[in-house]
Amino acid sequence: FPAYYAAVTSTDKFKDGINFLGRNFVNTELKDYFLAFAYIIIILLSPILSSIADYKGNKKSFMRFFCYLGALSCSLMFFFDESNVLFGLFMLLMACVGFYGSQVFYNSYLPEIAAEKDIDRISARGYTFGYIGSVLMQIIGFGLVIAMPDSALPLKLTFLLVGLWWIGFAQIPFKRLPRSQPAGTERKNLLTNGFHELQKVWDQIKHMPVLKRFLVSFLFYSMGVQTVMLVAIDFGIKELQLPDTNLIITAVIIQVVAIAGAIGMSRLSAHWGNFQVLMLTVALWICLCIGGYFMQTEMHFYILAALVGLVMGGVQSLSRSTYAKLMPPTKDTASFFSFYDITEKFAIVIGLFAFGFIEGATGSMRNSILALVVFFAIGFILLWFTIQTSKRLAQQ
Repeated sequence: FPAYYAAVTSTDKFKDGINFLGRNFVNTELKDYFLAFAYIIIILLSPILSSIADYKGNKKSFMRFFCYLGALSCSLMFFFDESNVLFGLFMLLMACVGFYGSQVFYNSYLPEIAAEKDIDRISARGYTFGYIGSVLMQIIGFGLVIAMPDSALPLKLTFLLVGLWWIGFAQIPFKRLPRSQPAGTERKNLLTNGFHELQKVWDQIKHMPVLKRFLVSFLFYSMGVQTVMLVAIDFGIKELQLPDTNLIITAVIIQVVAIAGAIGMSRLSAHWGNFQVLMLTVALWICLCIGGYFMQTEMHFYILAALVGLVMGGVQSLSRSTYAKLMPPTKDTASFFSFYDITEKFAIVIGLFAFGFIEGATGSMRNSILALVVFFAIGFILLWFTIQTSKRLAQQ
């Protein structure tokens, strides 16, 4: 989407920006705001949906609905061109709502299908298969671009193919994942009770100092991680003027290396511990952001992309498995993972708004990337405090 969106919105028609709600926005700035709004929707919906899913024991039905919503929205991007930019942005918004809405329920299955000793490995394997699927789809898209280099049709066809791929492979978890059992608690109002359930989760977390501190650190370093993931291709387009084929190669590099990152960090955590490996990855993120600020050449971009993939795969997989290990035994897994996902989405909203605002104010993505160092630094410091808390409680 970033490559096609940049091509569509870089014509003379949008030389003064994209008009929305009476104001002209920088193209990538407006996209960041649309993405941020998508995550706000998820933040508001997650408590309600997870409450209903836990109560009725139908997490899979909700996961299926959001999966189909995301896949259909992605497919409809086939009709997106410079005559309907806002339609394309709205489809992007709905695709994100579909994807991340389904992830709330997908993630909540982890403690149900994996023993505690296997959680890191299973979490890493899940991300690995996801990255493999992403690479295969990107290679197909790359082949289409090479076959028709002077046409926008290959990129538009990729949207359609991704939607079909999404629906097709989703049938495997829909068929194989176990049916959830109702939580068995009374629900007087399922719409408002989701937020009450979230409050109950927080009331438990408040008395679990290690989990509480981990979540706060996760909030801050996710502001950086998720934002970099969402804007990396935009940086290559605007700051380095890379062509579409190079950007697709970059995306493939990131996904391939992320496979090794997810597996490697999982194995490292078995020897060093989850928190220590997370601190290592966050420290690497800080170095990468500083490197991104000074990056000037195409080769620099490829090297940085490979390193981003390495730490991206590791930090995502390990964060999820660490949370699953720290949370208490409960039937309300959807509510607990709703809290986790809301924390992550809130981080994305702050990160994207900060990134878009700084770019709009200064006219440079480099300044926005450097600002992300602050988020990573705070997350790193809080992870250190989490380790100290864990050691202190272990001694007691």
